[in-house]
Amino acid sequence: MSILSVPVLQEQAAQAIFDLPAPNYESSTSTSLPVPNSTHSFWINSPGANPLAKEGSEGELTVDADVCIIGSGITGVSVAYHLAKSLALLEDGQITAVVLEARDFCRNGGHLTPVPFLHFKEKEELFGSEDAKRAYLLEKYTASEILNIIKKEHWEDDIDLVSSDHVSLFVTDVEVDAAKLDFAAASKAGLDVTHVEWLSDEEVRSEYGATFPGVRFPGNNLWPLKLVTKLFKLTQKLDPTKFNLKLHTNTPVTSISPLSSSSPSSNPHRRRRWALTTPRGNVQCKYVVHATNAYASHLLPQFHGPNGIVPTRGQVMAMRADVPAVNITKTSWGGNQGFEYWFPRPVKNPEEDKPLVILGGGRDASGPDFESY
Repeated sequence: MSILSVPVLQEQAAQAIFDLPAPNYESSTSTSLPVPNSTHSFWINSPGANPLAKEGSEGELTVDADVCIIGSGITGVSVAYHLAKSLALLEDGQITAVVLEARDFCRNGGHLTPVPFLHFKEKEELFGSEDAKRAYLLEKYTASEILNIIKKEHWEDDIDLVSSDHVSLFVTDVEVDAAKLDFAAASKAGLDVTHVEWLSDEEVRSEYGATFPGVRFPGNNLWPLKLVTKLFKLTQKLDPTKFNLKLHTNTPVTSISPLSSSSPSSNPHRRRRWALTTPRGNVQCKYVVHATNAYASHLLPQFHGPNGIVPTRGQVMAMRADVPAVNITKTSWGGNQGFEYWFPRPVKNPEEDKPLVILGGGRDASGPDFESY
């Protein structure tokens, strides 16, 4: 096999943070809010990509709602979407919901490719065969449902959807052996792996020019912000008489406190239980949904530490290819235990246009020093 210019077999080293002593919750601080001067994102800061960037960041604040959703990524907006769909079945009544976002609207990555079997054996040893199987089926179901919404609403071009193949390369013999064990265990557990095609290093070299063996299976990628923007706007329009949705960006929630159970209300369904503090004022609501991912422990300190939610850096580079898209193909790639990945963005004329290539990963080159609780 060829030799990569980055470290290999770094998965165990990358998990070193979990070996550190658990923080003392009484003396340690939880995850902070997002920094105000974060690096610019290709996905978010490209011209015209984020029409909802500053939505609701000025003017009157929504101070009362049935449901407060903290976080405007795909999780938070999906919660709003499914609430709206469920309420459409009701004959009467209206639910009000507000999404509160600390920064500009939405921050998500662009993969939409469920993993068919890789790492199955590890999950099986940790959680048992059935629960490991459920995890893979859930990922497959989620990707399938997102694609169903995209196709039903005819958003394919609007969100730059690319449906093609994904190739996972094995850059060491250790990875090849582990993948074979994963495949056998997943097959025995009943996962459908019939769509997985094993490629020898000769086959990969002949078709793609790379020099490692791997596996190929169906995959998708898209512009995540554009998808979440579409989903938010669709949710607002589903049935405003039953589900009224507001958005306030640049409105971080700094604390949550319970309201007195004796808070007056003539309608028990309208009784508010929580007060959310923001720099712009308080928001009262009955239910709170936390969709803040790495920042969850800022408001939920019980998720601070190695047994909670550990923030992890992610970064990509967007580079212009030196050859037309037809030479590169639409295939997306992963390798080196998942530490490196890349995929080309769509172009109008594949025969002539040189695509942007999203190159991600690289944490294996820095080690765990930049991770923190």
